[in-house]
Amino acid sequence: MTQTVLLALDTSTEFCSVALLATAGDAAGHAGAKPRAWVRHEETGAVSSTRLLPAIRELFAEAGLTLADCNAIAFGSGPGSFTGLRTATGVAQGLAFGLDLPVVPVSTLLVCAESARHRDPGATRVLAALDARMDEIYWADYAWDDAQGEWRVVHGASLDTPERLLFPDEPFTLAGNAAAAFGSRIVGTAAAAARSVDGDALPHALPLAHAALRAFRAGRTVPADQAAPEYVRNKVAQTTAERMAEKAAKATQATQATPAAQTTEATQAANARQTAALEHGPESREGRP
Repeated sequence: MTQTVLLALDTSTEFCSVALLATAGDAAGHAGAKPRAWVRHEETGAVSSTRLLPAIRELFAEAGLTLADCNAIAFGSGPGSFTGLRTATGVAQGLAFGLDLPVVPVSTLLVCAESARHRDPGATRVLAALDARMDEIYWADYAWDDAQGEWRVVHGASLDTPERLLFPDEPFTLAGNAAAAFGSRIVGTAAAAARSVDGDALPHALPLAHAALRAFRAGRTVPADQAAPEYVRNKVAQTTAERMAEKAAKATQATQATPAAQTTEATQAANARQTAALEHGPESREGRP
């Protein structure tokens, strides 16, 4: 029997979430006993980056393991907070580079589906929907395949308004916080088909680790330099290049506008002098021979 150790990270929300799984298996990769798990899931707000590495060290210390025992590193690839996704991606890449380990990117929406199924084994068709802010929703549709022991993607990660959310044509579980965020705009439409609404099935490192462990055993990994966030929403802030281009355009406009402005100022000054001469003309002629 060999031991597989997997580290999972998620900072896609206001939580800093870390899980460490250790499980026994045979040489073919078949699982043995239920994995042992160590977890940190703490609300940190926008400072997940300051808590992530200390939490990782704490888990390895509790487990009596070291990073050298690790076989793979998984991270929540998104969608979610852009800053949070970059934090998890960067830490996963850094650790994987240093240890020469494969990386397992896992969609945060799939993690919601995994969480729903962990909480309710009957949740085999899951519509995962997360509040994307800006009056929009990140969503994806998953069906559990018993034969494969894995999720099948019915509809991949998308970004839409609540009214454009596509519901499965069979009873399903609505997972994620979108129902709480948008209320009847979602729940009222979904109520006829949804078997349950699980607002607590959210991105979390433990279900992420379980999904990643299956992916690792199936060989669905990437090299560290290919790990990347899955933003889904591609346009929120300008890139550095776009900001520089906009700055240059404004500078050009200012330069082009300068001659016109100077002409206007000169004209205004001349008009003022002419007006003054007209107003004070008679007085200025007094006493002249």
